Amino acid sequence: MPGGETGCGSGATGGPRGGALDLPARGPETLLLKRHFTGENLAQVRAQVEDTAASAGLCGVRLGEFTLAVSEIASNAVEHAGGRGHLELRRLPDELECRITDEGPGFVPAIPELLPGLTEACRGRGLWLARLVTDRLTVTTDTTGAGAAVTLAMRLG
Repeated sequence: MPGGETGCGSGATGGPRGGALDLPARGPETLLLKRHFTGENLAQVRAQVEDTAASAGLCGVRLGEFTLAVSEIASNAVEHAGGRGHLELRRLPDELECRITDEGPGFVPAIPELLPGLTEACRGRGLWLARLVTDRLTVTTDTTGAGAAVTLAMRLG
């Protein structure tokens, strides 16, 4: 975020963080981006997410945080769920929402409250970081091999 930008237009920063909010969508939604990804095209997908999110109204620090969170979750799908995933980015009335799904083995989501350790024995930094910087994060998983879905969102305005 060049120049230390902190917000758009009115200077709003979006309120409390930490993924504690789980607000239902109000009104129509618009699908902005839908695509499959692999490790080979992950950088291109990040750029598309950033450009699309900027066009939808995110900017400055919020844009960088959203792009980072999406990147972390997509990278997790590549690393832990068979090397690929599917991403859908939607504009809701008050939010920008991204849902990332995979067909991996599923997992038991454990998102630590504090910064996880920096060793292989203590994993979960991607989910932790995404939860920290977004306004809403939910994980749905099936440990029978049907994959996982992570939905994250940032409020607009």
